[in-house]
Amino acid sequence: MELAGIFVPLITPFTADDHVDVDALAGLAHQVIADGASGLVALGTTAEVSALDAGERATVVEVCASVARELHVPLVVGAGGSATAASVRDLAALTRPEITAAMTLVPPFTRPSEAGVVEHFRVLAEASPVPLIVYNVPYRTALSLSAETVLRIADLPRVIGTKHSVGAVDPATVAILGRRPPGFAVMAGDDVLVSPLLALGAAGGILASAHLRTADFVELATAWRKGEADRARALGHDLADLSAKLFAEPNPVVIKAVLHAHGRIATPNVRLPLLPATAVPTV
Repeated sequence: MELAGIFVPLITPFTADDHVDVDALAGLAHQVIADGASGLVALGTTAEVSALDAGERATVVEVCASVARELHVPLVVGAGGSATAASVRDLAALTRPEITAAMTLVPPFTRPSEAGVVEHFRVLAEASPVPLIVYNVPYRTALSLSAETVLRIADLPRVIGTKHSVGAVDPATVAILGRRPPGFAVMAGDDVLVSPLLALGAAGGILASAHLRTADFVELATAWRKGEADRARALGHDLADLSAKLFAEPNPVVIKAVLHAHGRIATPNVRLPLLPATAVPTV
């Protein structure tokens, strides 16, 4: 698959009686693709995946796979965790033909050495039925990777990209973007920073904020790709303000509140330990 453009990591909408709202989920998936998104991501952190049971996770994948099949778009599914063997088992279950890649975290909590992280992804890439996208998000994993380690992972067969969510445009970010091998895509994962990462050569973004104003995020990526810097800068600043509002409280509580206010989901409900948004911004 070509990993480029704007992918939306979908929320999991809930009904008033706390079931997965499959109709609302399908509606969100259809709408973001209609507005220009390149693909869908199911069971990311934005989906409250840790609060879903196995049956609910299967339901989410089924709904997203149905939309991906209907609209002929890529579907990325989140899988894997701290333990390599358990991650291999999670990936082995991704057998639906609509699933084009898996997004899997740098191992959280265990804090292995950087050599251990490379070996973890080597084993996963060899075992996985689909290509891998490495989700590098140090504030969730408690593990920061050097540029050299990310580039070693990038050289592994069937690792096609990274969701880059390190919270800064730092020297490692610049090095990764400047030295990434062919076939390895850097996808912006910090929504506020998507514009500068696109300016430096990121292939696109995996952005929760793109539930809202999807077409504008797509236009931003297109403007940077075409070298329309003035337009891209202005739009990037505007969308950074939007993303800051949407991430003012733990993700996805504000996004759900706004989607509910816009009539796109039936409830703004989240599951503990998340709490509902204390304020709903006007966006």
